Amino acid sequence: MRAVLQRVTRAAARPGGAIGPGLCVLLGVARGDEEATAERLARRVARLRVFEDGDGRLGRSLLDTGGAALVVSQFTLLADTRTGQRPSFSAAARPERAEPLYERFCAALRGLGVPVATGVFGARMELELAGDGPVTLVLEA
Repeated sequence: MRAVLQRVTRAAARPGGAIGPGLCVLLGVARGDEEATAERLARRVARLRVFEDGDGRLGRSLLDTGGAALVVSQFTLLADTRTGQRPSFSAAARPERAEPLYERFCAALRGLGVPVATGVFGARMELELAGDGPVTLVLEA
């Protein structure tokens, strides 16, 4: 799994949901990912210290701040662009495998106490977000 996290003051997916302050999480599910992968990555996202503390340092997590997550499935994060002019998506999990793992990631975040809104799996969506910082990180699991 690969996740791109962007700290936001607000974010929305249409169709889908919206959040206030927190993280916009673009999630790519790779071939070979399992439920344990989704759960491990959800724990990392929930606990990653990307919000400022009282000293202005990145010392607080989603759990510490009560922030929310907007999670959007994005298989294009697994693109191989090393050769040619057209990306290869062979590293991405097939939709019938990816969707349950995407849902497991979201459920694991919720289970940790993070409010979660989602996009619609497999849909063409419009994302709107107000970046905060900007702070953008890539996580691999």
